Amino acid sequence: MPLLRDGKITEDPYTRVVGSDELPGEGPILVDLSRWQAERDALVAWGSEVGVQLAADESPAAIALDLEHIALVALEFPAFTDGRAYSYARLLRERHRFEGELRAVGDVLIEQLHFMDRVGFDSFDMKSAEAAEEWKTAQADMSVWYQPTGDERATATRLRRS
Repeated sequence: MPLLRDGKITEDPYTRVVGSDELPGEGPILVDLSRWQAERDALVAWGSEVGVQLAADESPAAIALDLEHIALVALEFPAFTDGRAYSYARLLRERHRFEGELRAVGDVLIEQLHFMDRVGFDSFDMKSAEAAEEWKTAQADMSVWYQPTGDERATATRLRRS
């Protein structure tokens, strides 16, 4: 699947390690929450970047105290109707001050890209081969926002007052 970052298709530097699969010899890795919890000390000592993927029912509170050791948090969208990852992204950025990569994985659709960007996602694991074009379309869809988020864009209320 294409990885979209900064509006462009890029190579994913992370090797996904599923369940109890053996870790690769080196390089950035992406593990699930249970692996992180079971092998935290070894993963903190890993010689490269480590990412943690959270399922839709796994709160970022489970890794909040470890964020200084985590370079990537991947949040799962199991279906387009499941919006928990939006809330988790906002919590990670605004409450926990996570500055690493925040990736949307799973059912990531063009209609959601703009909103995912607004709450703090900066990379997207897309199914579509047209992901870069879809990004441009999503970014052009809206120019006025009603809800404030951590992206610092002026809301309609703030624009009206100025």
